[in-house]
Amino acid sequence: MIPVTTERLIIRPFTLDDTPFILRLLNEPSFIEHIADKGVRTLGQAAEYLTRGPLASYATHGHGLWLVQHRDTGNPMGMCGLIRRETQPEVDLGYAFCPKFWGLGYAREAAEACVAWARDCLGLPGLLAIVSPGHAASIRLLEGLDFRLVKTMEIEPGDPVVLYRRAFDRA
Repeated sequence: MIPVTTERLIIRPFTLDDTPFILRLLNEPSFIEHIADKGVRTLGQAAEYLTRGPLASYATHGHGLWLVQHRDTGNPMGMCGLIRRETQPEVDLGYAFCPKFWGLGYAREAAEACVAWARDCLGLPGLLAIVSPGHAASIRLLEGLDFRLVKTMEIEPGDPVVLYRRAFDRA
């Protein structure tokens, strides 16, 4: 399982020690707008989110969302990883960063590392990605990583999202 390091990042599994950061990230207005309001408002709820979400996914699937830290400072910046949803036929790439780290290439660097890990270590045939239709920066990131538009759909009634997919060449 991850951890992976890149030129500027450490991508590693969450632990319960990361609860304060996850509480902050899940309550960023941008997270609520572009991903979802998870209803996490306390440290206890954040610990529950980690336990039932990423930590359970590691145990069940061997992957999940991972913490992204700055390699030099160790400061948490966001999360990125692989999500197995029962409603989708393939694993999908997910990511979210605190806004102060937007526009600096960190999300792309983390996503590239996770895509490579899915292809090279898990041998997946491809990855999906689900994005809010109005989130232009996230769409640009996915298209820059060779994800292609599949369709618009609804995960929650009345809440359209856009589904992308990247196939892996097996030359």
